[in-house]
Amino acid sequence: MILPMEGDETSGWKPGKPTVFLDGPADESEPMFSPDGRWLAYHSNESGRIEVFVRPFPGPGGKWQISTAGGAYATWSRTRHELFYMMTPDNRIMVASYTVQGDSFRADKPRLWSERTIQRRPRLRSFDLHPDGERFAVSVTTETPADAPRDKVVFSFNFFDELRRIAPAAKR
Repeated sequence: MILPMEGDETSGWKPGKPTVFLDGPADESEPMFSPDGRWLAYHSNESGRIEVFVRPFPGPGGKWQISTAGGAYATWSRTRHELFYMMTPDNRIMVASYTVQGDSFRADKPRLWSERTIQRRPRLRSFDLHPDGERFAVSVTTETPADAPRDKVVFSFNFFDELRRIAPAAKR
């Protein structure tokens, strides 16, 4: 669905009339706007497995499948024409470079961004791209054997205070 917002900062924002963006039999979820707002990436099971697709926003137009071996949680780079996603079978980050010509979107063949496996979180995004387009925040999987004892818990108190202490903000 698309929910237009009407108003401004002074008068306040009010929701407009919602309209349907995608209405098919497939399960489409986790939409992400491109940095310029012209494209919407999402994942869908319309092909029989979850894959990443891109469509023009607000439409109409074509649809392009980005992932080729399962994919979810598309994330756009703000610094380069790259679209990242998590490859669903083995939880690794993939990247596809892309070009736009008029109303046409063309993605290169996806390539592995990192060999590391990331920890999958049920129904939640497991990573995010830093605005510089070079780094990710992820939870990586451990190489602990399945039968190893899990008898320790680590608590982090005052995390942001500690972060400010060890990495103070740069003076402007």
